[in-house]
Amino acid sequence: MSQEDSSRDAQELADFGYRQRLDRTLGSFSSFAVGFSYLSILTGLPQLFYLGYGAGGPAFFWTWPAVFLGQFLVALCFAELASEFPLSGGVYQWSKHAGSPGVGWMAGWVYLACSAITLSAVALALQVTLPQLSPAFQFIGSGDDPTDAARNAVLLGCVLLVFSTLVNSVGVRLLSRINNVGVFAEIVGAVLLVVLLASAMKRSPAIVLETYDRGEGHPLGYLGAFLGAALTATYVMYGFDTAGSLAEETDEPRRRAPRAILGALGSVGLVGALLIVTALCAVSDPADPMLGQVTGGMPYVITQVLGSALGRPLLCLLVVAVTVCTLTVHAAAVRLMFAMARDNNLPFSEGLARISETSRTPTLPAVFLGACAVVLLVVNVNYPRVIEVMASVSIVWANLAYLLVTAPLLLRRIRTGARGSGPFSLGKWGLPINALAVAWGAFVIVNLGWPRAEVYGDGPLRRFCAPLMTAAMLLIGGSYYLLVRRHKTGVLETHRAPAMAPGSMLLDHDGGGRG
Repeated sequence: MSQEDSSRDAQELADFGYRQRLDRTLGSFSSFAVGFSYLSILTGLPQLFYLGYGAGGPAFFWTWPAVFLGQFLVALCFAELASEFPLSGGVYQWSKHAGSPGVGWMAGWVYLACSAITLSAVALALQVTLPQLSPAFQFIGSGDDPTDAARNAVLLGCVLLVFSTLVNSVGVRLLSRINNVGVFAEIVGAVLLVVLLASAMKRSPAIVLETYDRGEGHPLGYLGAFLGAALTATYVMYGFDTAGSLAEETDEPRRRAPRAILGALGSVGLVGALLIVTALCAVSDPADPMLGQVTGGMPYVITQVLGSALGRPLLCLLVVAVTVCTLTVHAAAVRLMFAMARDNNLPFSEGLARISETSRTPTLPAVFLGACAVVLLVVNVNYPRVIEVMASVSIVWANLAYLLVTAPLLLRRIRTGARGSGPFSLGKWGLPINALAVAWGAFVIVNLGWPRAEVYGDGPLRRFCAPLMTAAMLLIGGSYYLLVRRHKTGVLETHRAPAMAPGSMLLDHDGGGRG
């Protein structure tokens, strides 16, 4: 990055009231890579393929393009905001500037809670791949026993979380190098996997029209089964905002972050669709019940179709994908916590916002979030369906945080007629795209929070855990902000731009005051 670019980025950051404290080391590919690795097609799809297939049969494929189109509408709004507000914390900052400091705080709180759960859920994905790679990785009991599998998943996940905490504490340079290599390997591996599965196809793509009577007995027929199967696609296709979360560590973020957001989601959408189709066309028997079991799914298809000679190396790539996905989810959560702490919006903000002089990264949030994720796993060690439940709750909260961005943005468009002022703007299409994004976000929250026994388990407490946990999280967060935090909000002295006098208002990019 040239000195001129560095000075310009630092001045743009100062326009928002912040001092440049993080190193801008991410280029175009690195910015794309953090978004791609969060979505991680070789993590989420192998992890929850069995759930989508089990609920909807081969026709669950159609949930993929449906969810992609809905999430792409949200991504377009985020790309516009990333171009206008290139700040660490992404969702938190966008909601604050599009709405108000209070709405921004709630969006940040919801997404921070989501990030802790997501970090735990992603780390659990090692259980889907490592024991199939070698039985030696099943350290606890038998992988065929759900309780043993759950406990082993927690053990493997904790080891990965310790590694992620160490890497995220060292700094963004090491993180980006590991992530770039991992994403390159994941892209090559995903494309190779599609080609190999396509070369082994035993039937036509018309298989994706088969439902195998999955809707029988459901009050809504196949539509009900289809809506439940959408969990797989929705789980994979969120986190595309990550490129915006690392904006202050990106060179020319106004131009690069929007491209990274849309490029990451677009590439995952395309490759994921091809993977599902080729897997269903290549598997020996598409009605094999193993396709709908946690010990089977897509890893089972890969080893069955390609054999151990090719299947094992590809499973190794899945392990790499899970690892870099965990690193990126952790990194995005760290930047969100740092951004909120910098505005004095969290307890112990001074410590959480402190930048290490050696690593040039906020170390304390990395350690704190890693520890929280480990605790979440340990608490749920005896819960065999921990993967599905944690994934489902994290999706509800992620899309709730997204809604707290798109809804205020829509109100701003209607009230003022404002259009994006950055290099990427939706122009006259902003209003209809934004309105559809809000409608989609509300639909996803209702659909994924619905108390389904097949997702959340039997018993009223389990089935209603998503709405109950969401209500509790909003109540706690809202009460804390109204009673405590809103009276203390303001940029910390160590992070305040030099030209910003103590006690002055934090300025919006357009010069409007925010208390």
